Amino acid sequence: MDLKSYVTNIPDYPKPGIIFRDITTLISSPEAFKEACRQLIEATRDLKPDMIAAPEARGFLFAAPLALELQCGLVPIRKPNKLPRKVLSQTYDLEYGSDTLTMHEDAVQPGQRVLVLDDLLATGGTVLACRKLLEQAGAQVVGYGFVIELSSECKGRELLEKDGDAKVFSLIDY
Repeated sequence: MDLKSYVTNIPDYPKPGIIFRDITTLISSPEAFKEACRQLIEATRDLKPDMIAAPEARGFLFAAPLALELQCGLVPIRKPNKLPRKVLSQTYDLEYGSDTLTMHEDAVQPGQRVLVLDDLLATGGTVLACRKLLEQAGAQVVGYGFVIELSSECKGRELLEKDGDAKVFSLIDY
């Protein structure tokens, strides 16, 4: 199945010159969504993660079925003021400013193997912030997985591969 054919390209969104890669058309097809999850599972099974960490919100969509199939826990990584207990925070830079992610401080245990999963890899800033949160809690990031990678437009993979020895993979490349 050609998963790329299920992604809708929206030109000039959110600003002129940007092509937004919309996965809502992929997840609205049960067959395409199931196939994307199947491919993610096959790409990550050998990593043997104890936990899957996903930044909100689209990362949650793919992380939940993977966690169930791989029989591991799920760690939601959220924007500030979304988690009810004590959190760890990580601020990171974006092209147009900065943002912050949070995670419950007890979401992972020291030494646990964690797969970071998101829908899209662009610059890599979001998932590097996730990695820093997980490492603050003592976990080991063993891989990064994405449905879409913007390799011709952004250099996120290079940043992730330079930052450690965790496996980096994606299903669709632009």
